[in-house]
Amino acid sequence: MTATTPSRHTMPDRDLVHPELVAAETPRLKALRYVGAAIRISLGWIFLWAFVDKLFGLGHETASKAAWIHGGHPTEGFLKFAAAGPFKDFYHGFAGAAWADWLFMIGLAGLAIGLLSGVAIRVTAAAAAAMLVLMWTAVLPPENNLFLDDHIIYALVVVALALGNAGDTFGLGKAWGELAVVKDHGWLK
Repeated sequence: MTATTPSRHTMPDRDLVHPELVAAETPRLKALRYVGAAIRISLGWIFLWAFVDKLFGLGHETASKAAWIHGGHPTEGFLKFAAAGPFKDFYHGFAGAAWADWLFMIGLAGLAIGLLSGVAIRVTAAAAAAMLVLMWTAVLPPENNLFLDDHIIYALVVVALALGNAGDTFGLGKAWGELAVVKDHGWLK
């Protein structure tokens, strides 16, 4: 029998290395898994709703006449009216530009798909955190605090979801993680 060497991109199975570290899942950890999945799905819905509302102008935040499908610019409203702080000129410079609209809408759709499905949760969390921090810089200074607002909280939450493998519960994260390419490149998990 030949011994196999783990890929340089994968960690050894902790069940084989330190079986004493693996305990049965406690009710508390199980509940935490379910809460993490609920948070992941809820954040996915937030991104999906933002995408759909800006695409079709459902009247919640985006009027029908301002819908992307009617020639509206999804980045224009937020970047022109929210940006008032130190990055105002930067954001006003490309608010409503076609390339910015496309990147923003693709980003919203991708984050929604990643969070709702639980697939590529590490990549999704990194992209979500980056988008949320950029949105935070557009609203500086925040309305209700010196520096902290919901964008930073959401960014921290998506990072925590990735660290907790939240895509595995009520998601396709486990199946995704079994793909050879994902096993070889752990950052895709």
